[in-house]
Amino acid sequence: MSMDKASADCPYPGCFFCVMKEGNPSKRRVSILKFFRELPSQDDDGQVLPISGLWNTAMAHPNDPEFIELGIFECMSALIWKGLKNRRWLSHDQNIYIPYYAAHIIGSYTMNMEEFAERAVRAGIIPPLVELLRGRLTWVEQRVAVRALGHLATYASTFPAVASHGEILELSIQLAMSSLEIVYSHFYQYVDRRLSYHCDLLTRGMGGVEMESRKAEEWASQLQCWSLQLINCFAFKPEFVPTICKLEFLAKLPGMWGGLVNENSPAGIGLLRTICHHKLGRGPVAACPGIIEALCNIARSSDDWQYMAIDCLLWLLQDPSTSHKVIEKAVPALVDLAEISSLGDHKKLGDSIANVLQECIESQGTGRTQINSHVKEIEELLNSKQRLKWEKNMPKEDLHIKQAAALVVKLEGNSLFSSGNISGAAAKYSEALALCPMRSKKERVVLYSNRAQCLLLLQQPLAAIGDATRALSLHNPVNRHAKSLWRRAQAYDMLSLAKESLLDAILFINECSQSNDPDLSLRQNKVPDYAERLVKKQMRAAWLFREAAIKHGGVQCEGDAGDMCGQETDDSEWETASESEIGNDERDEIGDDICGWENEVERKDKYKKASIKEIKHGYNVQLNEDDV
Repeated sequence: MSMDKASADCPYPGCFFCVMKEGNPSKRRVSILKFFRELPSQDDDGQVLPISGLWNTAMAHPNDPEFIELGIFECMSALIWKGLKNRRWLSHDQNIYIPYYAAHIIGSYTMNMEEFAERAVRAGIIPPLVELLRGRLTWVEQRVAVRALGHLATYASTFPAVASHGEILELSIQLAMSSLEIVYSHFYQYVDRRLSYHCDLLTRGMGGVEMESRKAEEWASQLQCWSLQLINCFAFKPEFVPTICKLEFLAKLPGMWGGLVNENSPAGIGLLRTICHHKLGRGPVAACPGIIEALCNIARSSDDWQYMAIDCLLWLLQDPSTSHKVIEKAVPALVDLAEISSLGDHKKLGDSIANVLQECIESQGTGRTQINSHVKEIEELLNSKQRLKWEKNMPKEDLHIKQAAALVVKLEGNSLFSSGNISGAAAKYSEALALCPMRSKKERVVLYSNRAQCLLLLQQPLAAIGDATRALSLHNPVNRHAKSLWRRAQAYDMLSLAKESLLDAILFINECSQSNDPDLSLRQNKVPDYAERLVKKQMRAAWLFREAAIKHGGVQCEGDAGDMCGQETDDSEWETASESEIGNDERDEIGDDICGWENEVERKDKYKKASIKEIKHGYNVQLNEDDV
């Protein structure tokens, strides 16, 4: 069917869908070309239908060159300009959707193919996308504009065209910092003021208020993450680093954890890693103590961002101009991580850490660093590395004797723990670690994890985090020791580090679902009560819109325990998520949490009052012959 003749059942002459049914390939191409040329100048009703069809096609087949060659970029650019300049047309029928779909189509077709991106730039799509990025319409259009510009900025051939618009970088920085507040105040906060087309786009017309709110969180996270991705493209070029390294922005980067919703996003830590790769960037990063502390926490984490934070700390330590500023916080974190063998594609990562720390000691005499307070920690680490080399030449009988001696001392520690002598048990586990052969990694994992439990009960959460991290670093596979994850989650909770605690608690539940340990296995797909309570608490505290809600009066906080009051998450959301994560293990579940999740003062008091029988059950995971 041609463009000039509609089918009997089609109300729109020249309908795009009719064009697509044309059987003759040559006629079809001519008709599509004509359609793309004429569409921006038409004012007929029903234009959103072919645009939404193109949107579906672009998402399903982003590498198909047909529409690219026939002028889709020119058409989409013209439609965005029309929406920006002609508000009467934009408000007519359903045209309000068209700029969103047009920008999304551009982003989808430039996502994978550099040659498509080059065609898009030649078609003049950057200026209208910049107008959307500036907020000429709404945050919904900003989201797809920053996505499309981010794709264009990833290619060497099209980055200069993006960079030539100087305001793009500044706009992206502002958007990364304000995106969550924008979405909260313009959509999430007031249900009755939500624009209907925003609701329809978020849920495709299939969700109520609850679904709209959940999708708003996801889209807000994407808006921030895609802004960071675009900034990251600029950060690879040294000339843009000073613009990015403004203290206000850098200080916020460690907290941009959009990856809790967008699990594939490197979030703020990915951008920090790019910045730290430049000498120009390391100075401003090192000058902000809060960033270094956050990097240390992320370096100890058990997720895909861990290696990024470790890289940042190593580069900062190796730079003579920044090492003295970061050494106080960085060294303890890196010492805890120095027994990691490999992390993803990073082979012998622990050896790299040890080498950098050794360089720090060697540079002490030159006055470049101030490391006196950490010399003992580093020397102990280096001695342990040397012990491992010696053990390779040690007779097996001697190693077995050392292993047996360590086992005896560990059992003495377990006995002291059972009798309530927590500090004595911790001392015994330290003694056992000194005896235990370095290559006996499984035994060392248990000893570090046991000592971490003791340190928790002794109200030493920082030290407990260190020992739990060492256990997780030694474990094979790395970061997968369930009891250490749980103990570190508790320690982070004691320090009101909600996101870190949440990640470890979720990983703990995942490990429980796969564990053969009767202390850890789950029954009837049910999340342990104490773990569920911690996750719910931390989900509230780490809520994406928390800061925006506090600023706009949507959340009232009391005390300094880090608990959120007023804004409650829907319990069914976690239960649904947990059921999809947990395996079907029929063993007995872990007992109830002996402490609940009250405020910090009450928790500390209950730690002191809880009986050893209670400590061994539930909240702290049961004692068995190997582990407490």
